[in-house]
Amino acid sequence: MKILLTGAAGFTGRFFTDAARAAGHHVVALTANLTDREAVHQQVQQAAPDAVVHLAAISFVGHADDAAFYAVNTVGTCHLLQALAALPLRPTKVLLASSANIYGNCESSPIAETQAPAPVNHYAMSKLAMEHMARTYMDRLPIVITRPFNYTGPGQAPNFVIPKLVSHYGRRAPVVELGNVQVEREFNDVRMVCDAYLALLAHGQPGEVYNVCSGQPYTLQQVMDTLADLAGHAVEAQVNPAFVRANEVHRLCGNPARLQQLCAAANITLKQPSLREMLQWMLDQAHADRH
Repeated sequence: MKILLTGAAGFTGRFFTDAARAAGHHVVALTANLTDREAVHQQVQQAAPDAVVHLAAISFVGHADDAAFYAVNTVGTCHLLQALAALPLRPTKVLLASSANIYGNCESSPIAETQAPAPVNHYAMSKLAMEHMARTYMDRLPIVITRPFNYTGPGQAPNFVIPKLVSHYGRRAPVVELGNVQVEREFNDVRMVCDAYLALLAHGQPGEVYNVCSGQPYTLQQVMDTLADLAGHAVEAQVNPAFVRANEVHRLCGNPARLQQLCAAANITLKQPSLREMLQWMLDQAHADRH
Protein backbone atom coordinates (compact mmCIF):
# COMPACT_ATOMS: atom_id res chain seq x y z
CA MET A 1 0.00 0.00 0.00
CA LYS A 2 1.01 3.65 -0.37
CA ILE A 3 2.05 5.01 3.05
CA LEU A 4 2.35 8.75 3.59
CA LEU A 5 5.13 9.22 6.15
CA THR A 6 5.87 12.39 8.11
CA GLY A 7 9.31 12.69 9.68
CA ALA A 8 10.75 10.45 6.95
CA ALA A 9 14.19 12.08 7.20
CA GLY A 10 14.31 11.67 10.98
CA PHE A 11 15.88 8.90 13.05
CA THR A 12 12.79 6.66 13.23
CA GLY A 13 11.57 7.66 9.78
CA ARG A 14 14.66 6.31 8.03
CA PHE A 15 14.32 2.90 9.71
CA PHE A 16 10.55 2.82 9.16
CA THR A 17 11.02 3.57 5.46
CA ASP A 18 13.42 0.61 5.15
CA ALA A 19 11.07 -1.72 7.06
CA ALA A 20 7.99 -0.64 5.10
CA ARG A 21 9.72 -1.03 1.73
CA ALA A 22 11.06 -4.44 2.75
CA ALA A 23 7.45 -5.42 3.49
CA GLY A 24 6.44 -4.38 -0.03
CA HIS A 25 4.89 -0.97 0.69
CA HIS A 26 5.42 2.27 -1.22
CA VAL A 27 6.50 5.14 1.06
CA VAL A 28 5.82 8.77 0.19
CA ALA A 29 7.53 11.36 2.42
CA LEU A 30 5.55 14.42 3.51
CA THR A 31 8.14 17.20 3.30
CA ALA A 32 5.87 20.17 4.05
CA ASN A 33 6.43 22.05 7.30
CA LEU A 34 3.61 20.91 9.58
CA THR A 35 3.08 24.47 10.78
CA ASP A 36 2.24 25.50 7.18
CA ARG A 37 -1.40 24.45 6.89
CA GLU A 38 -1.75 25.14 3.16
CA ALA A 39 1.44 23.30 2.22
CA VAL A 40 0.35 20.27 4.28
CA HIS A 41 -3.09 20.24 2.57
CA GLN A 42 -1.51 20.48 -0.87
CA GLN A 43 0.93 17.60 -0.32
CA VAL A 44 -1.70 15.37 1.27
CA GLN A 45 -4.05 15.92 -1.69
CA GLN A 46 -1.24 15.07 -4.13
CA ALA A 47 -0.21 11.94 -2.21
CA ALA A 48 -3.72 10.45 -1.85
CA PRO A 49 -2.30 7.77 0.51
CA ASP A 50 -3.74 4.39 1.50
CA ALA A 51 -2.37 4.80 5.03
CA VAL A 52 -0.50 7.39 7.09
CA VAL A 53 2.29 7.16 9.67
CA HIS A 54 2.87 10.42 11.53
CA LEU A 55 6.31 10.48 13.18
CA ALA A 56 7.32 14.13 12.69
CA ALA A 57 7.69 15.94 16.02
CA ILE A 58 10.03 17.88 18.23
CA SER A 59 11.04 14.97 20.45
CA PHE A 60 14.02 16.14 22.52
CA VAL A 61 12.60 16.89 26.00
CA GLY A 62 15.28 19.52 26.64
CA HIS A 63 14.39 21.53 23.50
CA ALA A 64 14.83 25.24 24.24
CA ASP A 65 11.58 26.62 22.79
CA ASP A 66 8.56 25.46 24.80
CA ALA A 67 6.03 27.00 22.39
CA ALA A 68 7.52 25.04 19.46
CA PHE A 69 6.40 21.74 21.07
CA TYR A 70 2.76 22.81 20.71
CA ALA A 71 3.17 24.52 17.31
CA VAL A 72 4.62 21.35 15.77
CA ASN A 73 3.39 18.43 17.87
CA THR A 74 -0.18 19.59 18.51
CA VAL A 75 -1.19 22.23 15.93
CA GLY A 76 0.95 20.62 13.21
CA THR A 77 -0.83 17.30 13.76
CA CYS A 78 -4.15 19.13 13.56
CA HIS A 79 -3.15 20.48 10.12
CA LEU A 80 -2.34 16.95 8.99
CA LEU A 81 -5.63 15.49 10.23
CA GLN A 82 -7.63 18.34 8.67
CA ALA A 83 -5.98 17.59 5.33
CA LEU A 84 -6.60 13.82 5.63
CA ALA A 85 -10.26 14.34 6.56
CA ALA A 86 -10.69 16.48 3.42
CA LEU A 87 -9.50 13.70 1.06
CA PRO A 88 -12.15 12.28 -1.30
CA LEU A 89 -10.89 8.78 -0.43
CA ARG A 90 -9.74 8.63 3.16
CA PRO A 91 -6.86 6.41 4.32
CA THR A 92 -7.57 2.96 5.79
CA LYS A 93 -5.39 3.70 8.85
CA VAL A 94 -3.73 6.77 10.39
CA LEU A 95 -1.02 5.96 12.95
CA LEU A 96 -0.05 8.82 15.25
CA ALA A 97 3.13 8.48 17.32
CA SER A 98 2.53 9.94 20.78
CA SER A 99 4.90 9.14 23.66
CA ALA A 100 5.15 7.19 26.91
CA ASN A 101 6.33 10.47 28.43
CA ILE A 102 2.68 11.44 28.83
CA TYR A 103 2.45 9.03 31.81
CA GLY A 104 4.90 11.11 33.90
CA ASN A 105 6.02 9.69 37.24
CA CYS A 106 3.84 6.68 38.02
CA GLU A 107 3.65 4.81 41.30
CA SER A 108 2.75 1.63 39.44
CA SER A 109 5.02 -0.03 36.91
CA PRO A 110 4.87 -1.51 34.30
CA ILE A 111 2.41 1.08 33.00
CA ALA A 112 -0.68 0.03 31.05
CA GLU A 113 -2.58 2.21 28.56
CA THR A 114 -5.32 2.70 31.17
CA GLN A 115 -2.95 4.65 33.46
CA ALA A 116 -4.08 8.27 33.87
CA PRO A 117 -1.65 10.62 32.10
CA ALA A 118 0.37 13.00 34.29
CA PRO A 119 2.85 14.84 32.01
CA VAL A 120 5.68 16.71 33.75
CA ASN A 121 7.23 18.58 30.80
CA HIS A 122 6.13 20.50 27.69
CA TYR A 123 7.10 17.70 25.31
CA ALA A 124 4.81 15.25 27.10
CA MET A 125 2.05 17.84 27.49
CA SER A 126 2.15 18.66 23.75
CA LYS A 127 1.83 14.95 22.92
CA LEU A 128 -1.10 14.49 25.31
CA ALA A 129 -2.78 17.58 23.80
CA MET A 130 -2.19 16.00 20.38
CA GLU A 131 -3.93 12.80 21.52
CA HIS A 132 -6.98 14.70 22.80
CA MET A 133 -7.12 16.85 19.66
CA ALA A 134 -6.91 13.71 17.48
CA ARG A 135 -10.00 12.30 19.19
CA THR A 136 -12.06 15.07 17.58
CA TYR A 137 -11.23 13.42 14.22
CA MET A 138 -11.94 9.82 15.17
CA ASP A 139 -15.46 9.98 13.72
CA ARG A 140 -13.89 10.76 10.32
CA LEU A 141 -10.52 9.00 10.35
CA PRO A 142 -9.39 5.49 11.46
CA ILE A 143 -6.80 6.76 13.96
CA VAL A 144 -4.52 4.51 16.01
CA ILE A 145 -2.34 6.16 18.69
CA THR A 146 0.99 4.68 19.77
CA ARG A 147 2.87 5.48 22.95
CA PRO A 148 6.44 4.30 22.37
CA PHE A 149 8.70 3.94 25.38
CA ASN A 150 12.39 4.87 25.04
CA TYR A 151 14.11 3.32 22.06
CA THR A 152 17.37 3.89 20.24
CA GLY A 153 19.69 2.74 17.47
CA PRO A 154 22.42 4.03 15.13
CA GLY A 155 21.80 7.54 13.83
CA GLN A 156 19.81 8.82 16.80
CA ALA A 157 20.83 12.39 17.69
CA PRO A 158 23.81 12.58 20.10
CA ASN A 159 21.85 14.70 22.60
CA PHE A 160 19.97 11.50 23.52
CA VAL A 161 21.70 9.56 26.27
CA ILE A 162 22.37 6.17 24.62
CA PRO A 163 23.99 7.58 21.43
CA LYS A 164 26.00 9.90 23.67
CA LEU A 165 27.27 6.96 25.74
CA VAL A 166 27.99 4.83 22.65
CA SER A 167 30.01 7.71 21.19
CA HIS A 168 32.08 8.09 24.37
CA TYR A 169 32.82 4.36 24.66
CA GLY A 170 33.47 4.06 20.93
CA ARG A 171 35.98 6.94 21.06
CA ARG A 172 37.46 5.56 24.29
CA ALA A 173 36.81 8.90 25.99
CA PRO A 174 37.94 9.08 29.65
CA VAL A 175 34.88 10.89 31.05
CA VAL A 176 31.21 11.41 30.17
CA GLU A 177 29.01 14.10 31.70
CA LEU A 178 25.49 12.91 32.48
CA GLY A 179 22.43 14.04 34.38
CA ASN A 180 20.69 11.67 36.78
CA VAL A 181 22.34 8.24 36.35
CA GLN A 182 19.77 6.56 38.61
CA VAL A 183 16.91 6.79 36.11
CA GLU A 184 15.43 3.55 34.77
CA ARG A 185 14.19 3.32 31.21
CA GLU A 186 13.34 0.82 28.56
CA PHE A 187 15.99 1.09 25.88
CA ASN A 188 14.29 -0.74 23.03
CA ASP A 189 15.57 -1.30 19.51
CA VAL A 190 14.26 1.07 16.80
CA ARG A 191 13.77 -1.94 14.50
CA MET A 192 11.26 -3.47 16.93
CA VAL A 193 9.38 -0.16 17.08
CA CYS A 194 9.15 0.03 13.29
CA ASP A 195 7.90 -3.57 13.10
CA ALA A 196 5.27 -2.72 15.73
CA TYR A 197 4.14 0.29 13.69
CA LEU A 198 3.71 -1.90 10.59
CA ALA A 199 1.73 -4.45 12.64
CA LEU A 200 -0.51 -1.67 13.98
CA LEU A 201 -1.01 -0.22 10.49
CA ALA A 202 -2.34 -3.57 9.37
CA HIS A 203 -4.20 -4.74 12.48
CA GLY A 204 -4.54 -1.85 14.97
CA GLN A 205 -8.05 -1.09 16.18
CA PRO A 206 -9.14 2.46 15.20
CA GLY A 207 -9.71 4.63 18.26
CA GLU A 208 -7.34 2.50 20.34
CA VAL A 209 -4.09 3.42 22.10
CA TYR A 210 -1.12 1.03 22.15
CA ASN A 211 2.04 1.09 24.25
CA VAL A 212 5.04 0.17 22.10
CA CYS A 213 7.36 -1.32 24.66
CA SER A 214 9.07 -4.46 25.95
CA GLY A 215 8.39 -4.14 29.68
CA GLN A 216 12.15 -4.47 30.36
CA PRO A 217 13.78 -1.42 32.00
CA TYR A 218 17.49 -0.80 32.56
CA THR A 219 19.42 1.70 34.64
CA LEU A 220 22.04 3.85 32.91
CA GLN A 221 24.60 2.04 35.06
CA GLN A 222 23.59 -1.28 33.47
CA VAL A 223 23.96 0.30 30.02
CA MET A 224 27.42 1.64 30.93
CA ASP A 225 28.52 -1.71 32.36
CA THR A 226 27.45 -3.45 29.13
CA LEU A 227 29.23 -0.88 26.96
CA ALA A 228 32.41 -1.14 29.08
CA ASP A 229 32.37 -4.91 28.58
CA LEU A 230 31.76 -4.64 24.81
CA ALA A 231 34.28 -1.85 24.22
CA GLY A 232 36.91 -3.14 26.65
CA HIS A 233 37.13 0.36 28.06
CA ALA A 234 35.83 2.12 31.19
CA VAL A 235 34.40 5.65 31.04
CA GLU A 236 34.01 7.65 34.24
CA ALA A 237 30.51 9.15 34.64
CA GLN A 238 30.41 12.63 36.13
CA VAL A 239 27.11 14.27 37.04
CA ASN A 240 26.76 17.68 35.42
CA PRO A 241 24.08 19.67 37.33
CA ALA A 242 23.15 21.39 34.05
CA PHE A 243 21.96 18.01 32.69
CA VAL A 244 19.82 17.15 35.75
CA ARG A 245 16.20 17.91 34.86
CA ALA A 246 13.92 19.37 37.53
CA ASN A 247 10.96 17.36 36.21
CA GLU A 248 12.75 14.06 35.68
CA VAL A 249 10.68 10.92 35.16
CA HIS A 250 12.53 8.39 37.33
CA ARG A 251 11.22 5.04 36.11
CA LEU A 252 9.51 4.48 32.78
CA CYS A 253 8.54 0.94 31.95
CA GLY A 254 5.52 -0.16 29.92
CA ASN A 255 3.08 -3.05 29.91
CA PRO A 256 3.16 -4.51 26.36
CA ALA A 257 0.15 -6.85 26.82
CA ARG A 258 -2.23 -5.00 24.45
CA LEU A 259 0.33 -4.92 21.62
CA GLN A 260 1.35 -8.53 22.29
CA GLN A 261 -2.29 -9.70 22.09
CA LEU A 262 -2.74 -7.94 18.75
CA CYS A 263 0.46 -9.48 17.36
CA ALA A 264 -0.43 -12.94 18.64
CA ALA A 265 -3.88 -12.76 16.99
CA ALA A 266 -2.23 -11.73 13.70
CA ASN A 267 0.54 -14.35 14.07
CA ILE A 268 3.23 -11.64 14.14
CA THR A 269 6.42 -11.96 16.18
CA LEU A 270 8.15 -8.71 17.05
CA LYS A 271 11.90 -9.24 17.16
CA GLN A 272 13.42 -7.54 20.21
CA PRO A 273 17.23 -7.75 20.22
CA SER A 274 18.83 -7.86 23.67
CA LEU A 275 20.38 -4.71 25.15
CA ARG A 276 23.82 -6.21 24.48
CA GLU A 277 23.02 -6.98 20.81
CA MET A 278 21.62 -3.50 20.24
CA LEU A 279 24.58 -1.73 21.86
CA GLN A 280 27.00 -3.87 19.82
CA TRP A 281 25.11 -2.84 16.65
CA MET A 282 25.42 0.82 17.66
CA LEU A 283 29.13 0.51 18.50
CA ASP A 284 29.83 -1.25 15.18
CA GLN A 285 27.97 1.47 13.28
CA ALA A 286 29.76 4.25 15.17
CA HIS A 287 33.09 2.59 14.36
CA ALA A 288 32.14 2.30 10.66
CA ASP A 289 31.08 5.97 10.57
CA ARG A 290 34.46 7.06 11.95
CA HIS A 291 36.42 5.11 9.31
